[in-house]
Amino acid sequence: MNEPTAPGDRQWPARLHGLWQASQDVADVTEMSRHVYTLILTEPGVLAVTGTRWRHGELRYLRRATAGEPLTTTAGPPRATAAFPPRPAPGPDSRPVVHLHDLGAGHGALAPEGDVLRDAGARWALEARFGLGDGDGDWAAICVGLAGRPEPDADLVPRLVQLSEVLVASHRRVTQSREHERRQTEDAFLAEASLQMDSSLDVQETLGRVARLAVPAVAEGCVVHLFQRSGRLTPVASAHVAAVAQPWLDGLARDDRWLAALLGRAVDQGEDVRLSGAGLDGGPFGPGAAGPGTAVRAVTVNALRARGKAIGTLTFTYQRDLEDVATPRMLRDLALRAALAIDTTTAYEQRRRHVELLQFQLLPRALPTWPGVALHSAYEVADDSLDVGGDFYDAVVDRDGRLALVIGDVCGRGAEAAAMTGLARNTLRTLLEDGTSPANALERLNATLLDQSANRFVTALVALLTPTGGAEYAVEVVTAGHPRPLVRRAGGQVEEIPGAGVFLGVVPDIGVEPARLTMSPGDTLVMFTDGLTEARSAEGTMFEELLPAAVAECAERPDPAAELIARASKFRTTGNDDTAVLVARLEGRP
Repeated sequence: MNEPTAPGDRQWPARLHGLWQASQDVADVTEMSRHVYTLILTEPGVLAVTGTRWRHGELRYLRRATAGEPLTTTAGPPRATAAFPPRPAPGPDSRPVVHLHDLGAGHGALAPEGDVLRDAGARWALEARFGLGDGDGDWAAICVGLAGRPEPDADLVPRLVQLSEVLVASHRRVTQSREHERRQTEDAFLAEASLQMDSSLDVQETLGRVARLAVPAVAEGCVVHLFQRSGRLTPVASAHVAAVAQPWLDGLARDDRWLAALLGRAVDQGEDVRLSGAGLDGGPFGPGAAGPGTAVRAVTVNALRARGKAIGTLTFTYQRDLEDVATPRMLRDLALRAALAIDTTTAYEQRRRHVELLQFQLLPRALPTWPGVALHSAYEVADDSLDVGGDFYDAVVDRDGRLALVIGDVCGRGAEAAAMTGLARNTLRTLLEDGTSPANALERLNATLLDQSANRFVTALVALLTPTGGAEYAVEVVTAGHPRPLVRRAGGQVEEIPGAGVFLGVVPDIGVEPARLTMSPGDTLVMFTDGLTEARSAEGTMFEELLPAAVAECAERPDPAAELIARASKFRTTGNDDTAVLVARLEGRP
């Protein structure tokens, strides 16, 4: 910008300086163009000004300004000049070069600006052509229409160069500022997306959140495909900003061959697919499509990869301007975060199912049928640690025909707790089936645990029901450090059965003291582990305080054990522990 200033115009440096100052404050290139065009129109002999923006030989827009008229912008080439000879594109960092054009010679090398300038009465044009420094084929041109042919040393030539350099600098500043703001916005969205996706360990909920987060923040439509065991990509979640278009998008995600090939390309070639314009030809999107697909202007597909393997694809459909489509960096980052969240929840769900399967292997497959008594049991794996818990229960009929009910809890979780759970349940089952009394059975289990130097303690409760010959049953209850059971009488009263005894596997003398009572038809015996009583609300109240009332209400329900666990789960905000419940409801002997 060292071109000399004509001595006859001492105001030009001040005007140029003012333009530089304005360039530091403008928010977009359109605003900057208004300043530049206004300044050019003050130059002697200038009838009109045009500005064009190009990318890879394609005209993005044309702006025009004449004295006394507002700046107008046309997107793309005017219809009358839709086809015109391409101009050599300047290098991204090359200095502006000014060309002289004779507008009387037809369109020539200055289409489409020539028609606009001729309409304003111009016979000659000076064109300053310059790269925008983006490195992606972007360049621009400023053209001024003149009534007469300018002299070779006219002041307007170096001034066009200076104004072009101001536009380049302004463009770079605005672009960098927008890129910074866009990156900040994208990073904030990605951070929020991670929080939302990572806040659930449920697979379906996570998949739904991936789709819902992206619409409409990222795109108008989103589909998540995952590989199934068959190796086929299957749609598992989708969302569309228009509810009426949702069935259409679901159908495409499931059945469209063009889209299926596109997904396969993204996975097989390990590339991010980004299609618009002619790239959408032959598919269900773009101007040549039908229905809601006509509005789609771009499609992107990113492979979902986690821990070195492809698990699916993330597809977006866009109805917005291409400039507003998310950057490849942002889409890759979102796909990576989504893949990790999906893979984590899937692995968690698989591990949880394995834990539940192992847990239920430590429980009886079925409870025995015993005349006059209806047995109900329920178990809830409530801990998120993905380790097997130690709660167990059982019911056996001994050699004398009596019914023995067992419930217990091994402290801690994991493989060692599972092994001790199996030992405790099987030991008590064998002893009780053989007719051993509840007190002796617990004492012998205690001795077994001490002999094995177990470093975990066990709580257990045994109730033995014996028919008396009439309608009643004699019940003997022995507890070793376990929560005391409750009896709900036929009339609705709830009683706690007393008992004494310390944990098993700690000291030789557990000090058990049997409690004896009589139960009649309509009475219900409820046994449970501490996961039920220690469920705690947000206010700090424990479910233990509500348990008698809950037992009174649930005892006559079709499945009182499941009902009690459901109530505790609904009540619980803390106290996340496994829960076992065993219920015996006396219905009278036939």
